[in-house]
Amino acid sequence: MAMATAKLSSPATSLLAGGRARRSAPARRATVIRAAAGSYSDELVSTAKSVASPGRGILAIDESNATCGKRLSSIGLDNTEPNRQAYRQLLLTTAGLGEYISGAILFEETLYQSTTDGRKFVDCLKDQNIMPGIKVDKGLVPLPGSNNESWCQGLDGLASRCAEYYKQGARFAKRTVVSIPCGPSALAAKEAAWGLARYAAIAQDNGLVPIVEPEILLDGDHGIERTLEVAEKVWSEVFFYLAQNNVLFEGILLKPSMVTPGADHKEKASPEAIAKYTLTMLRRRVPPAVPGIMFLSGGQSEVEATLNLNAMNQSPNPWHVSFSYARALQNSVLKTWQGRPENVEAAQKALLVREERHVPEGLHLLTCQREYFHDVILIVLVFTLYLSFWCHGFFFFLGGGGGGGGGGGGGGGGGGGGSFE
Repeated sequence: MAMATAKLSSPATSLLAGGRARRSAPARRATVIRAAAGSYSDELVSTAKSVASPGRGILAIDESNATCGKRLSSIGLDNTEPNRQAYRQLLLTTAGLGEYISGAILFEETLYQSTTDGRKFVDCLKDQNIMPGIKVDKGLVPLPGSNNESWCQGLDGLASRCAEYYKQGARFAKRTVVSIPCGPSALAAKEAAWGLARYAAIAQDNGLVPIVEPEILLDGDHGIERTLEVAEKVWSEVFFYLAQNNVLFEGILLKPSMVTPGADHKEKASPEAIAKYTLTMLRRRVPPAVPGIMFLSGGQSEVEATLNLNAMNQSPNPWHVSFSYARALQNSVLKTWQGRPENVEAAQKALLVREERHVPEGLHLLTCQREYFHDVILIVLVFTLYLSFWCHGFFFFLGGGGGGGGGGGGGGGGGGGGSFE
């Protein structure tokens, strides 16, 4: 998965070092750039809600051919197009996949590929009510003037590519932009946030729901508090520029990494601590209009990713919280498959088992949210009805008494009139 690395070597220019970041001139001038989401607004909202549907998550199989080759080589297979096709077919034709997966992020080659019997992979996904997505970036290039950092290219020609991907059946897009070891330089963070916002605007203009994805890496020995500090600053930049570009928040999805200590930190955080810090960051920075947050596994093991996600779903959240995992879902599948046709069925079962272990978190979230909001609504309705009946009876009583008083007053008025006569 191509990402823009942000390697810190100069504390003076680091966000973590407390350096004040200046807003880049292009962003300040970008006031009203476009009408939000153009003519695709309703479809974007519907697509985002479908991908963020409770009880399901995203399967990320958007590895480049080179990265896919590394995975194949781990089980002794050559990096050839037929082998890549066979592996992707194993994943995308798994019976029951749609019970646990709402969207699948594909590499460009996969979007155009078919099964050995001629069915397009995109159609295989749609048959199981899974939204096809597409990776749209074009890799990394050095970022001039930074601390040996990189940025993600691919904005040139993005509009025409998105339009073509939409025609091929894709309905959401992914562009990885910034990876942060200890904290990016101010320049890299702003370049990443601005690039994400432009990508999101262009994708929405062409009917694709953009996944917004800056990743904070596990590298380093920093503590969880420092990761929280960096994450808050990065996401603050991202949403500032998303708003500047009039991106429709209801038509995007987020794909953040969890807030964890550095991989070399002496103390390992518990799932409860990771959930606490991650949700703190999200509640401070992410508007409730965003329909879904699909977490990266971020180099975590399958067990760690599952436990941490489960801890985050122990209380209601304003957004659907689920997963967008690649390695955390695929490792067991590769080990079971080993490139042998006779192992395909067992490998597909391993995939479903892995997904099922993630899904209860989503279902638990749905249950919590439904029960919570159901109770709140029920209490409000009962209180409203009670108040309505009480007020009706009270004013009826006053009205009846007032009428009698009015009659008496009328009589008194008549008497008064007679006395004047």
